Amino acid sequence: MTKHVEVMDLVAQMKAAEEAFVLATVVRTVSVTAAKAGAKAIIRPDGTIVAGWIGGGCARGAVLKAARDALADGEPRMVSVQPENLLAELGVKPGENRDGVRFAENMCPSKGTMDVFVEPVLPHPSLVILGASPVALSLAAQARQLGYHVTVAAPAADVSATPDADTLVDGFALGPLHEAKRFVVVSTQGKGDEAALRSAVATDAAYHAFVGSRRKMAALRDKLIAEGIEASALDRVKAPAGLDLGAITPEEIAMSILAEITVERRRGQRGAAVKV
Repeated sequence: MTKHVEVMDLVAQMKAAEEAFVLATVVRTVSVTAAKAGAKAIIRPDGTIVAGWIGGGCARGAVLKAARDALADGEPRMVSVQPENLLAELGVKPGENRDGVRFAENMCPSKGTMDVFVEPVLPHPSLVILGASPVALSLAAQARQLGYHVTVAAPAADVSATPDADTLVDGFALGPLHEAKRFVVVSTQGKGDEAALRSAVATDAAYHAFVGSRRKMAALRDKLIAEGIEASALDRVKAPAGLDLGAITPEEIAMSILAEITVERRRGQRGAAVKV
């Protein structure tokens, strides 16, 4: 079995296990370089190269920095490692980005050029829904179609229909969750509002929302603050949940919530979108 096959086998395993990593691929070399075009390596978030090889220290630092950045924003990038004289000819400095390429200086005696494509592979984003209301069930179904890993948490007695979810939790005690960028929505609509909100604000997430009016959220906020919940944690909860689309039905409300989550999920990435 070749190193290439071993790398791609591990890529498949890590994707199936929903692990975050970077696949770095050498796409071009000029002059003498340690690695050749087609060489691949898998890089974990901590910077460990767990499989493959893309050369020695001449390119490693630049590629690892690009890998960290790619995992942070979810965007692939190209890294071009070149000797100082070639960078000068191009009019770029080490660390500069131009036309989607980040340039780095090759300090090694080989003085070769290596272009490396750095591709982040991230687990499916996580949507945690507390409650089993009609909006919650519709939200779960729509989110699954958009590729979210969905967890629905609600007392079994409140669940009238089996939610379309990856994980079902009986009650609001969430326990270990899918490790990915996470979004939390409380859609209890009168059944366990306080308990669900208490669990929601204790869960680390990029987005917290409550399906209900501002007045109802304000009343719940006062009750939970009286019970010792930090006001700052409750103030992070968006209420009412979703963009103001004039939604009326549970399906429309769920769509408006997913639209708002999409804005948060893609924040910082839209500038890289191709304009047509």
